[in-house]
Parts: sequence; C-alpha cells; structure tokens
Amino acid sequence: MSPARIVSLIPSTTELLCHLGLADALVGITVYCREPAESLRGKTRVGGEKNPDLERIRALAPDLVIANVEENVREHVETLRGWGIAVHVTYPRTAMGAIAMIRELGQVTGTEARAGALADELQARLDETRTLVARRPPARVFYAIWREPYITIGADTYIHDVLAACGAANVFADAGERYPAVTLDEVAARRPDVILLPDEPFRFRRAHVADFSAYADVPAVRDGRIHLVDGKPFSWHGPRLADALRTLPALFAPSVAAERPR
Repeated sequence: MSPARIVSLIPSTTELLCHLGLADALVGITVYCREPAESLRGKTRVGGEKNPDLERIRALAPDLVIANVEENVREHVETLRGWGIAVHVTYPRTAMGAIAMIRELGQVTGTEARAGALADELQARLDETRTLVARRPPARVFYAIWREPYITIGADTYIHDVLAACGAANVFADAGERYPAVTLDEVAARRPDVILLPDEPFRFRRAHVADFSAYADVPAVRDGRIHLVDGKPFSWHGPRLADALRTLPALFAPSVAAERPR
C-alpha cells in the first residue's frame, strides 16, 4: 500500500516527491523545504534537518518519514523507529546513486512509473554528457561549501561525482576527508581553472570573490572564472541532476554547448 502521509526531512527529497506526484501526501517538511513553493504552501514545518521536532512529527501520524544519512541525525531516526514509525533512509553519493535512489523511492511510495521515467531520462542524459565531456581534458575546479574557514569537497561526495560527470576535476579529490577545511594558500597551490562559490550551505555573495584577489596568477582568478552559482544542481538529488547535466559542462568548457545534440 502506498503511504498516504509522508514527512520529508530533506529539501531535495521534498522536491522529488512533488515531482513524483506526492505533494498531497506530504504532511510534514523542514523549514528549509522551499521548492516547489506552490506545492508546499500550508505544509506543517517540523524544524530543520539536524533539529526536527520529533513530537510534532509523531503527532502528524505519518505512514513514512524519509531521511538522509548525511543531512539527518541517526538518533532521531532511531527514536522515530522506536515509536513504530517507518523511516526510509537515503544516501546517494554519486549521480548513478541518485538515479538508483529515485527508482527506490518510486518503489517505496508506489510511484514506480513516474520514478522510472525520471530515472530513465536522467540516465540517458548522464550517458550523453559523459560522452560529450570525455572529448577534452577536464577543467580543474575548486568548489567551496563554507567560508571562515573555507571548506571544500573530497572525492567521496555527491558534488564531486556531479562535477566529474560534467567535465570538471575536483582539485581536492585527494583529500583524506569528505569535507576538508583548506586555506586560500592551499587553494592557490592547486591552481584551479574555475572557482565555484555556491549559495548553499554557505550563502556566498559577490563580496566574497575578493577573497581570491591576492592570487592573481591562479588561472581562475587571472581569467575571471570565479562564479557565484546556484548550489542545487550540484548537491540536490533528483530532478536537479538534469539541470546539472544540461548546464554545467558549458561552465567548464564553453564550446560544449555548441556540441550537444539538439
């Protein structure tokens, strides 16, 4: 039986569930779940990913809570399960993993057809994009997720894999941590071709581009390739992967846009 009352504790999953036609079944979402806005008006907000109001969730009497290993807290999941509430936990760390997660959620929520169609579309776009970007050397990219201190991404992350699929080489792929703190001198030493400053989880702004002004010989700085970007295509699992595969390759190699099949 498909769940009729769902609580989503991850903004990207909330968007995906709406894409699968489950907006009416969503009875609880986080304060950070904002997309698609028209489908989420009036929904009960249960707190943040790390600090949800568990009693409020229980009061909603959900058939299913959807959480994520990275975004949510294990103890909260265990508490909900201890109350007899079904919790499905996701953990995609690659583009392929995100596609598999979509199929999995389709099975869990009784939306196999819609989920399968989306997954098939994303798989085809992923295959096409990988073929396209394989024709040229990858651009060396520094992707920031936090400031003071600067924090970036290691190889075992979803963002790293999306970058790779779109023709970019993460300059900190060899870091021993998934999310290492780095200095600007260390960034400069890696000589990135492109620097990406997203709007989440830290909200980078135009003023922060000046952080790199002392490193005029770094290719990204020298060539004016420090970009303020929407973080969702890089980090949201679900339909946003299509946005990433469609738009990001041209960010790393402008000629790619002209080569993509119509």
